[in-house]
Formats: sequence, C-alpha cells, structure tokens
Amino acid sequence: MTIEYQERAIDRHFAAFICRQASGEISDLFRLVVSLASSAVGKGNICLNLADIEGETFFVDHKAILLPRLDVLTELVKSASSVSFPGGPLCPLVLDDSGRLYLYRYWLYEQELGRILLQKAGTPFSNIDEFLLLDGLSRLFPASADHKSDRQKEAAVVAIHHQFCVISGGPGTGKTSTVVRILALLLEQDKSRKQRIAMAAPTGKAAARLKTAINDIKNSLDCSDEIKLSIPDDVITIHRLLGTLPGSSRFRYSALNPLPFDTIIIDEASMVALPLMSTLVSALKPSARLILLGDRDQLASVEAGSVLGDICKAGTESPDSPLGSSLVMLEKNYRFQAGSGIAEISRAVNAGLENEALMLLQRSKSGTTWQKLPFREELPASLAEEVVEGYQSYLDAASPREALERFDRFRILSALREGAYGVSGLNHTVESILARKGIISQAGTFYRGRPVMITVNNYAMQLFNGDTGILFPDPGNGGALRAFFPAPDGGIRSIAPERLPLHETAFAITIHKSQGSEFDRVLMILPPVDCEILTRELLYTGMTRAKKSFEIWANEDVFSAAVRKKTKRTSGFNFRVICVQENG
Repeated sequence: MTIEYQERAIDRHFAAFICRQASGEISDLFRLVVSLASSAVGKGNICLNLADIEGETFFVDHKAILLPRLDVLTELVKSASSVSFPGGPLCPLVLDDSGRLYLYRYWLYEQELGRILLQKAGTPFSNIDEFLLLDGLSRLFPASADHKSDRQKEAAVVAIHHQFCVISGGPGTGKTSTVVRILALLLEQDKSRKQRIAMAAPTGKAAARLKTAINDIKNSLDCSDEIKLSIPDDVITIHRLLGTLPGSSRFRYSALNPLPFDTIIIDEASMVALPLMSTLVSALKPSARLILLGDRDQLASVEAGSVLGDICKAGTESPDSPLGSSLVMLEKNYRFQAGSGIAEISRAVNAGLENEALMLLQRSKSGTTWQKLPFREELPASLAEEVVEGYQSYLDAASPREALERFDRFRILSALREGAYGVSGLNHTVESILARKGIISQAGTFYRGRPVMITVNNYAMQLFNGDTGILFPDPGNGGALRAFFPAPDGGIRSIAPERLPLHETAFAITIHKSQGSEFDRVLMILPPVDCEILTRELLYTGMTRAKKSFEIWANEDVFSAAVRKKTKRTSGFNFRVICVQENG
C-alpha cells in the first residue's frame, strides 16, 4: 500500500537536523524514518513503532520510498550515531528493545512517569488510624440496599492508604463526590491540621467547575463543622500549581524544588498530556499523595500522550501489581436515570456497537434525538429553530451573571474547526440567524451577547485556554460593553473587550474544547464525510457533555464509521511499567 505522506515543515527540519548530527552517509530511508518519528508526536503519539511502518511505501516529494522488513529497518536505525538505546549515551533519538523509536525527551518523560507512579503505587502509608477511618467510612459512605456506594468507599480506602490512586468513571459516577469525602477522611486523620492539600485541573474552566462542586457537596457531609471548614475549595490550573516562569517553558517547582503539598488532586486527568503529567509527578515530594480523577474513555489530551488511558490499561492488565491495586473504576451512574438514552447510547458507542448505538439514536430514546445531516445549503434554515430556542434565553438576560448561567443551558458541538460544518462556519451561521431575527445586533466585532472563548493562556490577566465569557453591558459602568467571565470565587469579573487575549466566538465549539464542561442540552453536528478525527472517543465525549438531552445531526455511514474507529496512540508506558516492576 502506498501512503501519501504530507510532511510538515517541523518534521522536515527536524529530520534534516538529525541527519546533520549523524556520521557517515545518510539515506533517504533514514531521513524518512526520523521525519515519521517527529510526525508521530505531532499526531499525539509518544513514539513511532517501527513494526507499524515496515513494508509500507511512502510517497514523499514526488518520490516513492519502500520501507524494508522490520529486522532490516531496525538495523538501519540502530546503526545511526544519532540514535541511542536505554541506558546508553544521550542522543536525540532513543530506540527501545521493542522497536519503538522516541524523541529523547518523550522517552525520558515516559520513563520518569512510569518509575515515579509505580514507586508511589507501591508505597503505603503506615500511620493510618484504622478505627477512625472505619468510623469515617461508615458516616461518609453509608451502606445502601443496592450497595451503590461500595465502589466509592473502595476508592476512598485506596486513596487513604496509598501514595497514588486513580479514580476513573464516566460523567455522573460520583468522582467529585467521592474525592470530597476523601478530603474529609484525610483531615480527620490529621490531628495537627497541618495537612497541605492542593487541587488542580488542566484548564481554568475545569478548575472552576470542581471548585463549585466542592462547595455544593461539603456542607452536606456527615462530619464536624471544623472538618467542613477545613476542606479546601481553591482549585487552580496545573500550570499555576507548578508555577509558570515568565518567558520560559520551565516551572518554579521541579524535582530540585518540590511542591510543598502533602496531597495533590488532579481533576479531568484525561486531558493532561505526557510532558505536563511527567513534569508534575517529578515535582512531587517523595512522601506526597497523588490522586487522579478522570474518565479514561474520554478523548485524550490534544498534545502527545494518553496518560490516563495508559495508566488505567496498565493497571487493568496487571490487577495484582501496585498500579492495579491503585486503580478504582466507578460504574454506577447517579446522573442518568435507568433507561436514559444518553447513558445507553454512550455505553454502546464506547463498546464499539455501531448498530446498537444507531438503533437507539434513531428510536429517539429518552433524552436523545437523531436527524440526518442537512445539505450545506439547507443548514441555515435547519438550524434556525434550534439556535433561537437554544440561545434566546441568555440573550434576554437582565444581567451578566444571569446571561452566564443561562448560556450553559445549550451548546452546539462540532468535530471540526473549519468549513460549513466546523465551528468557524457554524458560528457564522448562528450569528447570521440571530441577526436576521433581530436577537443580536452585529455593529462590529464586539456586540452585546457575543460569547467568546479564550484560546491562549494569559497568566497576567488570569484568563486561560477554554475560558468562556459573554460580552454584556456593564450595569455598574454606565452600560459600557464588557467581557464577563466566571471568577474562581464564584463571582464574575469583567474585562474591556479590547484587552481580551486571543479568542473566538463560541456559539459552537469543538468537542475537544468542550471537555470539562457540561450543558443541559447539546446539539452535535458531524461532517458529511468520514475523517481521521472522528472516533468513538470523540462521540462519547460529545454525548456525555449533555446533562438532560442530546441531539445529533449526522449521516449514518459517518456515524457508524466513527463508532468502529478507536483512537490508537502509540506509547511504551505499559512496557516501561512492566520493566520497572521486573527490575525492582
């Protein structure tokens, strides 16, 4: 099979750099392999598995290059002076014993992550007051007839006793509720009240959601008022936790300057890429407890790696290992009632059951609706009723706070960024519909009611990638138009529109950008033809953003192809963990 290889500029320049470092004659074949290793990272992989490319023909710059058998290919890579092996001299590329070719820093990230997590997973705490713990568990996780809280209680026991714990489960399975109770148990164990706890999430939006949930839950706990008051509710981004240094890619905290916390909790861990997760665990002090919360079935991080998925896979495949003993899967759903369409369809999608998922959708199962994708020219007319019904309420709001609250009732999600069915085209269509109806007045770039999503991190302004705000007249400033955002303390803050960092209109957002968010009602629009980005993880993530109802517009063949397609990200994490275990 001939593969048309669209080489990115960065891959081409990296390959040229590596070839310049290598001694001896460099073949086009080796240059291609190096370029493919760089391209693999750009696609979210940690490494390039040589077995995946052996015997393939790549068409590059009008030239066909046939890759040889794996043994010949491996020897070719091994012979290059710019390639080293684990434990060997430092080189820009590393080839491991299983034929995985890494950029050196990604090999180091993976090795350090596996080593530290396995060490923590195998290190129990010996100073636990078991009688006090049993009392706390009975109060905070009371037994029920159907044993609903048993798995949550198990997660609490693991988190209290081990330096490392992963609590994974879909939306509504009680991850946040469980971790708030774990905090109460930790504080009850700490007689000195000197336990230092930090909570963080990948984005400001996810951090704000966790903070709100903690405040809603902790006052209902069966524990003393002193413990309730001691439960921290400050949640920050991981970058802020590590201490971003202006003008640098490094952080204030590292292995040489560890974080000063006894317990660190990371929410939405599926969104965390390998470089950031490795940097975080390296910055933990040796005695620190790490708890990861997330949904292993959601989309992986936008950048390289599928860390939460890799950890869960390694733990599941080795249930008797320290890593396996640190993993707890929550399965009971508390959000969706029995027979919920969203729950049933997302479960079928997750399992790759395309026919069952399609049948459930087309039957308009409770809370779900299916519609065949309209043709491009029909899209504005088809969307008009949905758009007015979904966005009229927040645009009629009397205050910025009310507008922000109402805006989360509905959102349009797309798989793509560009095109008529992507967020750029859909946002333009929505604006046109609302303007024609007289609901918004587009007098310029900034207009009343325009929703904006920040697309870069700006630490000076405390606005982060994914933060969503609304342009609204400021009642305290003579009605001047301001951009209002939810504040970490539960209030709202405003910024002059002209001062906003890079941003985009957010009537429609990508499914990737929707991670960490929840909306009462979701309309998900798929493109008319299949593409690489459409996978079951993408569909599952989009569906489970909906709390009450979910509607999808798609062609049957495109939807079915997406359900069949499972995201595959190449890494050696499981192999690395096994090697660390075997070597002690």
